[in-house]
This record gives sequence, C-alpha cells and structure tokens, in this order.
Amino acid sequence: MTNPRWLDWAQRLQMIAQDGLSYDPRPFDKVRFDQVREIAAEIMAAYGGDDFEAIRSLLNGEVGHATPKVDSRGVVFRGDEILLVQEKADNNRWTLPGGWVDINEPPSLAVEREVWEESGYRVRATKLLALYDRNKHDHPPHIYHIYKVFFLCELLSDERAEGDNLETASVGFFKRDAIPELSIGRVTPAQIERFFEHRSHPEWPTDFD
Repeated sequence: MTNPRWLDWAQRLQMIAQDGLSYDPRPFDKVRFDQVREIAAEIMAAYGGDDFEAIRSLLNGEVGHATPKVDSRGVVFRGDEILLVQEKADNNRWTLPGGWVDINEPPSLAVEREVWEESGYRVRATKLLALYDRNKHDHPPHIYHIYKVFFLCELLSDERAEGDNLETASVGFFKRDAIPELSIGRVTPAQIERFFEHRSHPEWPTDFD
C-alpha cells in the first residue's frame, strides 16, 4: 500500500466514526463517534500539513455507511497514440480524461461523459481494462479511499469540440515513448504502460486488485 501508516489509521478512525454515526447511535455514543472523527481530522492535518478546519469540514460532510469513492478514466487510442488531457488544477500535468462517477450514473457512461467534457471527443466505452485500489499503486496519499476504474474507449470521430467550455488546459495524443509529465494523483506511468500492453493484447482479461 502506498498510504503512509498515519493516513491508514486516520481513514480507519473516520470509517468507524462515520459508520457509527450512520446507525442512529445513542446520545453518548454520538459524542464519542464525533470525538473519533475529530481525532482522524487532527491526524490528517498534523501529518499531511493541511488545514484542520478544512479537513474536519470534509470528514463531517461524509454521511452514511463509509465506502470508497469511484474515479473513472478513459483510455482512448488513435493509432499508436494515447489521448491525454492537461490538468489546470495540477500544474498543467497530464492525465487520462476522467473523474468522479456521479450518483445514478453507470461507470461506463460516466467515463464517456468525462472524456467529452475534458477532451471534446465523443467516445464509446468498449471494455473494462482495470479496476484498481488506489492505495495499492504508486499514487500520492489522498484523504479518501478510492477505486480507480479504467475503460478502453472507442473514438467515434476525429472531430473535436473546442472552446472555453473544456475543463482542461490542453488535449493531445502521445506515442508510448513520448508521454509528458503525468498528474500522478490521477494516473501513473506504470498504468499508462500497462494500457499500451493491453492494446497489443486485446485478449487479456481485466486487471483488478
């Protein structure tokens, strides 16, 4: 796991508190679960160098039984090149287009929507390439536990919508040996390399943790 031990402890404390608060606890138990959540926020702020109030606000916003969040990414090839988008929010580093899956949205439709919003290309999801536990890959630590879902997507047209409506700074196709600096929080070089291998072996099954 790439999570440092302190983050693993904090996430487990948050899970205990969130699950406990979601099942209508008695008043004194509610106070205790609130205290456990407060400790989780203190650990994350102290070791992660983040603002305590901001962390506490995020954790307090998590309700119901604690489950991982789902990040869906599109793997789009054109010939021997892969589609990447440049993230404004991460010093213009590059990533596969994608983002959070919305409520009542199938992951395959979520990735088609995200590719359109971030790249301007219309695609169709054709195969689930990988379902990864983010903690088990070389991503930097994150406050949330996240599952990453990667779909192979068919490019429906070479025509691309352009303009200020796109959510990213730039869009491009890149050869295997010319991948730009990646937004490691979103996708790793090893994952990009693995998807090029999948392209060469379409008979391979889905990867999963």
